[in-house]
Amino acid sequence: MKPKMSKGDKSHSLTQEKLEMFRFLEGWAEENMLTFLKRVEDSWQPQDFLPDASSKSFTDEVQDIKARAEGIPDECYVCLVGNMITEEALPTYQSLLNSFDGTRDETGVSMKSWARWTRSWTAEENRHGDLLNKYLYLTGRLNMKQIEKTIHYLISSGMDMKAESSPYLGFIYTSFQERATFISHGNTARLAKVHGDVTLAKICGTIAADEKRHEMAYTKVVEKLFNVDPNTTMVSLADMMRKRITMPAALLYDGQDHNLFNHYGAVAQRIGVYTTKDYGDILDFFLERWRVGEITGLSPEGREAQEYVCGLAERIRKLEERAHTRSMNKRSQMMPFSWIFNREVEV
Repeated sequence: MKPKMSKGDKSHSLTQEKLEMFRFLEGWAEENMLTFLKRVEDSWQPQDFLPDASSKSFTDEVQDIKARAEGIPDECYVCLVGNMITEEALPTYQSLLNSFDGTRDETGVSMKSWARWTRSWTAEENRHGDLLNKYLYLTGRLNMKQIEKTIHYLISSGMDMKAESSPYLGFIYTSFQERATFISHGNTARLAKVHGDVTLAKICGTIAADEKRHEMAYTKVVEKLFNVDPNTTMVSLADMMRKRITMPAALLYDGQDHNLFNHYGAVAQRIGVYTTKDYGDILDFFLERWRVGEITGLSPEGREAQEYVCGLAERIRKLEERAHTRSMNKRSQMMPFSWIFNREVEV
């Protein structure tokens, strides 16, 4: 059976009127979005958290990292590596941001506010993968070549956020995704602290704080879109939720495990790094933040979309409960992960 297409399931769907609206919002983005960025001189850098290779104490500091690493369980490393690889696929995400009609960087050096946001957001995000990659390398617990191959495969594969070149869909996606990564890195920080690596906990917490700041920027954009064009924004929200927010690393592959993303996701679900419940909580958060249920004056299509999204969180809760029941009843399965030299982890 051919899959049912969403009503807006096509590329470059923005009318000239909508494109003009995003051009009109350039000034708003300058004053309300770019303010969430930090100057380079005011920003942390990976080296702030890493041993200085030019220092006489470098070897001792690396040994300290390796000693602390012994206390981190393999299941936590699977999640840490999955998070890090997701961050390392940054070229894909910048390419996708530059696919949005009306907000893309047309020249590569455009000084328009949307373009400056994309480049500066990318620069801030770039530090995340750099820092995690270097720190995890120093632990000595990981098969770095397999991790590097996974990054290579993932960037080569790309991703489909199903945004159809629409900034409405794209900014809804990025709002959800930034909040998801904020939660995932925050929970990983908590686990690192529990297992005795305070430095790793600080690293993950610092990255989570960046994700939260970026979430606030994208959330404000969608809030503005609900204000100036509530009907299109509501329909876009329902469209994106029907498609479901696809994780950036959905095409994860290491050259061995063709189901690697699901196995990584199962570990993250089991140890509480990122769960189905979190997905429902994120939807609840944005429904309240954007006051979706209070918006009036919508078209029949808009009201139908509003009814759908406002009832969706409860359906997700029921699905989560059923999934939890199934997981409690299923026999545990051990799965080797090439990232940790094929040591087995429960999924």
